[in-house]
Amino acid sequence: MTSPPCIRTQRLAFRYDEEIPALNGIDVEISENAYLAIVGQNGSGKTTLAKHFNGLLRPTSGRVWVYGIDTATVTVGELARTVGYIFQNPDHQIFCASTREEIAFGPRNLGLCPAEVSARTEEALRAFNLLDYADIPPAVLGFGLRRLVSVAAVYAMRPRILILDEPTTGLDWRSACELMALVDQLHAQGHTIVLITHDMRLVAEYCKEMLVMYDGRVVAYGTTREVFRQIEDLRQAQIRPPQITELGRRLAKWGFGDVLSVSEFCESYARIREEHR
Repeated sequence: MTSPPCIRTQRLAFRYDEEIPALNGIDVEISENAYLAIVGQNGSGKTTLAKHFNGLLRPTSGRVWVYGIDTATVTVGELARTVGYIFQNPDHQIFCASTREEIAFGPRNLGLCPAEVSARTEEALRAFNLLDYADIPPAVLGFGLRRLVSVAAVYAMRPRILILDEPTTGLDWRSACELMALVDQLHAQGHTIVLITHDMRLVAEYCKEMLVMYDGRVVAYGTTREVFRQIEDLRQAQIRPPQITELGRRLAKWGFGDVLSVSEFCESYARIREEHR
């Protein structure tokens, strides 16, 4: 880790019932301003782990700290000031009569004065290009816009950590790229970003770090490039690297090596071609 952890877990275990453990002794540290992907198959424990970071779930045993505060000692509302959670389905968050009211709801519940609530709401509407929809009920907007509203509503609360559960599910590639460009901006502003996703192309192109879960355990954790080299760990977790990464690996003897995106592949090709002129 290059900076102090903003989230740390120690022997974290959780059970939804007595028979099946969902988490088995998780020890992880997440650095401040990390850009982390948590990946794994359905039932691997990735969402269960992330919900411990904002107190939606409490450990069966073990401990979780957020900026040094034991999450067992504070309420979900208190943690929401620091950790924002955007659910996979935006309809699980949206309920207000207008987009403006939806975005204002969180800051208002933080106890902020009306002027600050209004300022944050207007800023979020501008940042996410939602001004044209400010007075429209978010429930009638298209899925991509509802996704933006759900992210903007959490952004307006100014949490230092943002967790996005399958943020691009249901979006076409253009809409997904537009959303991830906004997430990139939030990371550049200093936010810690945690993505829960099945999309390995998304992980390779955007995330700096990668945590792989299988059967309630962490089987790999490191930089995205390092983890994609751990073939056996990925195979155990039933995770396949992006096709362009696999192609680069197959062409390693010609000088391609580790590539995470099409642009990296093209750069490698241009370099190799120049070297052989």
